[in-house]
This record gives sequence, C-alpha cells and structure tokens, in this order.
Amino acid sequence: MTTTPIPATAAQSPTAVPVRDLFFVSNSVNELGGITSWSHQMAELFAARGHRVHLIGITPPPPGRARPLADGLPYATTTLYDEHPPQVRPVRTLKDRANLAEHRRRAAREAGMRTQAAKLSALFAAARPGAVVIVTQVWAMEWVALADTCGHTVIGMSHESFETCRKSSRFTRVKTFYRDVDRMLALTREDADAWIRQRLDNVGFMPNPLPFFPETPSARTAKVVASIGRLHEEKGVDLLLEAWALIAARHREWTLRLYGAGEEEAALRKQSAQLGIADSVAFMGRTSDVPGALREASVFALSSRGEGFPLAPMEAMATAVPCVAFDVAPGVREIIRDGEDGLLAPPGNTSELARHLDTLLSDQALRDRMGEAARTNIQRYATGEIVQRWEDLFTFLQR
Repeated sequence: MTTTPIPATAAQSPTAVPVRDLFFVSNSVNELGGITSWSHQMAELFAARGHRVHLIGITPPPPGRARPLADGLPYATTTLYDEHPPQVRPVRTLKDRANLAEHRRRAAREAGMRTQAAKLSALFAAARPGAVVIVTQVWAMEWVALADTCGHTVIGMSHESFETCRKSSRFTRVKTFYRDVDRMLALTREDADAWIRQRLDNVGFMPNPLPFFPETPSARTAKVVASIGRLHEEKGVDLLLEAWALIAARHREWTLRLYGAGEEEAALRKQSAQLGIADSVAFMGRTSDVPGALREASVFALSSRGEGFPLAPMEAMATAVPCVAFDVAPGVREIIRDGEDGLLAPPGNTSELARHLDTLLSDQALRDRMGEAARTNIQRYATGEIVQRWEDLFTFLQR
C-alpha cells in the first residue's frame, strides 16, 4: 500500500460547515481520465473548506495510463495494491468449476481482496464521527463492501449515463453493490429516474462541477475546431473524421485539432489519409493547457458514442466556445442547450454532425452569439453551487 499523507496545515482552514472526514474511493488515484480529474477537483474543493480528505485507489493505473500527482496536495492519497490483482474468469460451466488453476487464482484474488478491505477498514476506523465514504466507481465498491463502514455514510456513484451502463457488465454490479448504500448518485435526474425504475429506492443525482472558468475567453476568430479526449473507440473520433470529410472542402482555411492520445491514433491517422483530409486534421497529442487549447478554437466538437456528464464541453463553454455534439446521454443535452448555446445531432448521425459544423463555421455572428450564451449558461454548474449541494446531501443523510 502506498500513501501520501495530508499536510498538517491543510485541515486547519476555517469553515462555516461541519468539518468531516471524506474518503473518495476509485479504481485508481492517478489514472488518466475524467473520473480521476473529477476526484482531485472535488478533493481540492472540500479540502479548501476545511474537510479532511483522503483519495483512495484500489490499484495502480494500467501501463501507459498513469498521470503524475502534483506535489504538496492538500489531501492524502493511498493506493491499496502495489500491482493489479489476478484476473479471474466468470464461472459459467462445470468445466469452469473443475478448473483447478482458475480455482487457485480465484482463491488468491478473494484472499487479496479481504486483505485490502482490512486496510480500508483501518482507514475508516481512524476517521472522526460523521465521515463520508464516496465510491466513484462500482468496481471499487467491491472492496468497500468487504470493509467495515459502520457509523459512516456511504455514497455510490455512476459516472456514466444509465444507457451506457446498461450495455456493460457494470449494470449488474451497480444493482448489486449500490442497492444498500445510503445514496446512489447518478449524474442527471433523467438517469436517476431510470435507475429508480430498476427498483433502487436510494437514488439521487449530482452533476459535475465546472472544471474551470477562465478569465480570458476565446475570441472565436481562429479557424480551428477543437476536440479533446482519449483516442479511443468510445470517444468516436472516427465519426468526427467522417463528418469532417463531408465539409472540409468547403472550409479549406479551417483545421480540426484533435487533442489526446490513445490506442486508436494510428488507425485514425490512416482514416484521415484515406478520407483525403489529412492536411486539415492536426493530431496535437495530450495537452497540459486545456484553457489555452480552447482559447485557440472557435468551435468544439464532441463525437462520443457514450458519455455521462462530460467535462470537455463544459470547459469549452466556459471558454465561450460553442459546441457541436452527438446527443448520446442526458448529461450532454443538460449541458448543451440545443439551438441556444450549441447544436446537437442524433447519436452517430455524421451527416447531421457535419451539417451543424458547417452551420457554425459559416456564420461568425452565430458562433459569437452561441459562444457568449454558453459562457453565461454554464455558470449554473459553478463549483460553489455544486459543493454546497454536496454539503446539503451530507447533512441530510446524517439526520
């Protein structure tokens, strides 16, 4: 188990709310991705209010997916396993049950889970009364379920849309492991209602906070369309390239900048060449300056096949950049108000996505109007508003 302690002065800030011990338990504390970014953002916000915050990861991130942790964080971080626990296959047949090697792997995994859960129990036992355990991913909940959380509030979260979860193995896990937590949180009211229809009676919803609000927004004069995200099949960059190919010839002065890295990069580069758009597509790699990248853009594109409550369009809107997106989840259409501060296309409809891009690229006045509306509207997710909703939830659950 690896741990970085909280600085002694970080928990001494004055606050007007009850000071609590807050645990955020995730698959990893330093894996590239939105959940990790959200966890560190929330930890910093709560620490600034005087809470004692501890981020706990079950395992190290997969190879190539680690992000460095900043020095001097105002909260502790812990990773339980030094390496990933052994993988096991589901038991479906008599042959599976008779597989001695698999049986040994399963026994070793279960023993390891109990050992790591005991570490969680020790951390939770050292907390002050009124502590809250927030489990950000249902896989991590399998360890929390084995730990002793007696006397603490436990909140389970699903950081994806109901429909995305329903199509995955996580669906059964959510219904199993979140059934008895004090509150199961979806990202939107629509997603919460869908979970309630699954006979979960402890469901609420909590949107993500705005990641940042830059003082200087985009001027929307650069001929740049930006997309930020991992180059992975779920992010649908291949669909964005298809859409771009439909309009690139009409907008030769424009460039599509793709920020991010991932296993699909080689295939996407090949696709852009085959589509004849390689000269107008720039693979920018990962960026540590998202606000700067967005200030250099005039339009933002989100082409994901599935989302929860995505941070990237929120960041674009805060920078006064209008968004074009596939309407793949309640969180997307809650963030982007179609026709007011952005444009939505039916999921996977590249022709419609291309039409919306063409509309914005062709009309500076429309870009400006939607961009300014986006910067105003997205402030409903300001960090102060969302943190107060969390504080209110903590108080309600402890009555």
